Amino acid sequence: MIRIGVDFGGTKIEAAALDAEGRFQARVRGPSPADYQDGLEAVKALVEETERQAGGRAERIGVGGPGSASPATGLMRGANSTQLNGRPFPQDLARTLGRAVRYANDANCLALSEATDGAAAGARVVFAAILGTGVGAGLTVERRLIEGRNAFAGEWGHMPLPWPTAAEHPGPLCWCGRRGCLELFVSGPGLALDCGGAASGEAVIAAARAGEAPATAAFERYLDRLARGLAVVCDILDPDMIVLGGGLSNVEELYPALPGAIAPHVFSDVFATPVVRAQHGDSSGVRGAAWLWPIAS
Repeated sequence: MIRIGVDFGGTKIEAAALDAEGRFQARVRGPSPADYQDGLEAVKALVEETERQAGGRAERIGVGGPGSASPATGLMRGANSTQLNGRPFPQDLARTLGRAVRYANDANCLALSEATDGAAAGARVVFAAILGTGVGAGLTVERRLIEGRNAFAGEWGHMPLPWPTAAEHPGPLCWCGRRGCLELFVSGPGLALDCGGAASGEAVIAAARAGEAPATAAFERYLDRLARGLAVVCDILDPDMIVLGGGLSNVEELYPALPGAIAPHVFSDVFATPVVRAQHGDSSGVRGAAWLWPIAS
C-alpha cells in the first residue's frame, strides 16, 4: 500500500508516495502554474507520474496548500496563491483526479508530519509554525489535526503582534486588510523590511553573523517578536513541543535563544517547552499531506 501526498506551493508542486512506514517510494516536482485549471492538470500529471515510479495506486490523495476551504461554502479563502480563492479547489481536485481528496493548510501538514514521525513524534500537543514568505501554524493533539469548528485554527500569522512597543503600534498594513499582524514582523520579508529593506531575511541573518550592527539589531528584534508571539500560544495551549518550519527555521541561533526569550512573557513560574526545527524540513508539507487520511486506513 502506498500513500500519496501533494504539496501545492506558490512556486512548485510536489507529489510523493510513502509506504506504510513513511518511507519515500517516489517524489516528483514541477512548477506551480498561475492559471487555476493548469494547476489542477499539473497535480494530476504529478500524481500519475509518482504512482508510475512507485509502482502502485492510491485511492485517496492528501493535498496540502495555502488557505483553507470554508465549511459554509466549500470555497477557498485566505490563500496567498490568489487564483485559488473563491474556487472549490478540493472538489475540483477530486474531480480531476477521479478519487477522494483531503485538503489541509500547509502549516497543518507541517504539524501532522512532525507529530507523526518527525521532530515531535511522541509529543501529545504540538504547535508547528511556518516562518517563511508568510507565517502560519498548525496544531495537533495525539497526532490528530485540530482545525476548529470554522476550519481556521492556526491562523497565528494574522493575530496582532503581542505587547507592541510604541514604535511597533499600530503596525504596517497587512494584505489581509488589518494592521500589525504578526506575519509582518516574523516572516522573511518582515525581517528584511525591518533591516532597511534588505534583499531577504536570509541576507539579514548572514549580515548579522558577519557582525554588521544593523543586522544584529534587526535579528534581536526578530527574536523578541517571535518569542512574544509564541508566548501567547503557550499561555493558551501550553504545548508539549513547538516545531518551526519554513526558511527562517534554518537559523540555528533561534533554538538556544527562544525558550529563554519566551519565558518572561508566559503566565507561569516555569517554562520548559522545547523549541525544535522540523526534522523533515521542506518535505514536511508533502509528508503531512500523505498522512491526512487516517493511519489505519
